[in-house]
Amino acid sequence: MKTAPVLILGGTGKTGSRIAQLLEEKKWPFRIGSRSGTPAFDWENSATWRAALEGIASVYLSYYPDLAVPGTADIIHAFVQQAVAVGVERIVLLSGRGEHEAEACEEVVKKAGVEWTILRCAWFSQNFSEGYLLEPIQAGFVALPADGVREPFIDADDIADVAVAALTEEGHAGELYELTGPRLLTFAEAVAEVASATGRQIAYQPVSLGDYTNMLKEYGLPDDHVWLISYLFSEVLDGRNESLTDGVQRALKRAPRDFGAYARTTAASGIWDQQPSHPEK
Repeated sequence: MKTAPVLILGGTGKTGSRIAQLLEEKKWPFRIGSRSGTPAFDWENSATWRAALEGIASVYLSYYPDLAVPGTADIIHAFVQQAVAVGVERIVLLSGRGEHEAEACEEVVKKAGVEWTILRCAWFSQNFSEGYLLEPIQAGFVALPADGVREPFIDADDIADVAVAALTEEGHAGELYELTGPRLLTFAEAVAEVASATGRQIAYQPVSLGDYTNMLKEYGLPDDHVWLISYLFSEVLDGRNESLTDGVQRALKRAPRDFGAYARTTAASGIWDQQPSHPEK
């Protein structure tokens, strides 16, 4: 595939920022698709889509806040139609594991009439360091509505590596890569690995979903984020994803990164040793 411009939607997010860095290292042309991008891209304003798509050959399609939000398939359909109309030839979709609405979005992309690759991902390891779990880790106390369910946490660096391969290389069209880490861990075990890597005491407490959502609202999390997190913990984290897959191995011909390696590298950065910006109430 000739070097052709890539549009990275969610280009400032966990996976998008990593994809941008990798493409920059490859000297591969790309455009960041975000509200702060040039031109600006806003999922809530379809009038911004065409300008962001002009001159683009491949799209990394990451939807904000998540494909699981009801009605998203219609938005993805409208976007994909515009993308095909302006000449996009390849779409790489970031999808979620065990999410029925996400699977509906996958079907939209598959039927678009262009080359496609689906990245169906497990829970990101980086949610512990680049998401809403960062401050509880820093405060030394993590409470979640998860008790005993195991998750094959996937490293965002692995997702970015697979995405860049799919965007810039041949051989990935028509592939659905289900991406997991190499091991199943409960959230309590994951927090324990973070504690071990930092040398700090970090407690883990299972709580009810109602208590957890109330806590999120008290901390001022936007309603759409509260809904999404509630959905993930109440439906997706019901054991349906307690299995490992070979998506990383198939795409990259190497093993996925282990959560322990992520924890040690992140601990070395010192981010978990900082004081939370919103101390525990």
